[in-house]
Amino acid sequence: MGWSWRKALNFGPLRLNLSKKGVGYSVGIRGFRVGQDVAGRRYRQTSIPNTGLYKRTYTGRTARLRNWTGPALIAIFILLLCIKMLLK
Repeated sequence: MGWSWRKALNFGPLRLNLSKKGVGYSVGIRGFRVGQDVAGRRYRQTSIPNTGLYKRTYTGRTARLRNWTGPALIAIFILLLCIKMLLK
């Protein structure tokens, strides 16, 4: 198995999850989040903070990210990164 990469950027309750495969997002608080993964699957996740224990339940229909092109995702990433740096 090859190397993997991922990074999460937090903007208050919004979290962007970046990986080699694409961009996912989630919204919520510690212990409970809802979101969409890179494959377009929607989920609800509950966890016990600081333990690494969580349960993710996938819900609803899938919405693919096929309409998003690579350059568009890169532009969104750079824009959000700039906003995060300006807010510091």
